[in-house]
Amino acid sequence: MIKLLSLGILSGAFFSTTFILNEAMSLEGGHWVWSASLRYVFMVLFLTIITLFSGGIKQLQDVLRLFQLYWKFWIIAGSIGFGGFYALICFSADFSPGWVIAATWQFTVVASLFVFMLFGRLFPKRIWFFSSLILFGVALVNLSHVEEFDLKVFFLGGLPVLVAAFCYPFGNQLVWEAKNGNNKKVPSIQSPLLNNVFNKVLLMTLGSFPLWIGLVLITHPPAPSLSQALNTSLVALFSGIFATSIFLFTRNLASNSNELAAVDATQASEVVFALFGGVIFLGSKTPNIESAIGLVLILVGLFFFVKYQKT
Repeated sequence: MIKLLSLGILSGAFFSTTFILNEAMSLEGGHWVWSASLRYVFMVLFLTIITLFSGGIKQLQDVLRLFQLYWKFWIIAGSIGFGGFYALICFSADFSPGWVIAATWQFTVVASLFVFMLFGRLFPKRIWFFSSLILFGVALVNLSHVEEFDLKVFFLGGLPVLVAAFCYPFGNQLVWEAKNGNNKKVPSIQSPLLNNVFNKVLLMTLGSFPLWIGLVLITHPPAPSLSQALNTSLVALFSGIFATSIFLFTRNLASNSNELAAVDATQASEVVFALFGGVIFLGSKTPNIESAIGLVLILVGLFFFVKYQKT
């Protein structure tokens, strides 16, 4: 469990770059559709290079063949877990600062539990206490800056993030069920290719492309600037490649629902990194006492996950 949580927190550090860079792009006037879709264009480029170097052209062909065999599944999983999740996150960046989005995003800790229940996975009731403790810490972080909230921010900056909090674990759990589960509603994909995290991320990324094409056609956004393209490439590298791969790799190491819930809970560390990243790179205000208490509660919640697994 120590290894799982350490890897999960490391992925949270890389994930936090998303909130910081998205806020920077929004302040520069970049359209949210390009902030979202260009990330996955760059991810395909990076992942293709990684696949070619690690397994050669044959592995890339095998991955594309696996996508073709189960294209409906990968489009559904990719559009929900990658597309829907990140489109909503980028949309919210136009209305809320990065730390608000990062904090609100921690609702995914509880959302993951509902997703597990939807797929028939069981876990002890005390898991709810651990998750609630983390959420209480997140709430303190939000309430410490309550003066910055208004109704528009709540509906356009908050609600999309709450929906995204369900999309991400749902898409990832679909893939986990396809690889490890016996769910009759999800196709069983018993392929050794799914043991490679980069293959899995590439398959989900390819599956998200129909959504990105549809959003571009619907919104007709102005052309992205060079700065926006550069920032999205950094998000693709740090969050899309490093963070996502580490996170999915860690989820694969989990052997039961308790460990899966603990790994998903490490995403709460993102708010810590996002807060201090905003202070350092965007000149945001330093955390006040309420924020500090909230951050401590988040870390205490993660500690309880470790303690529970040892007892």
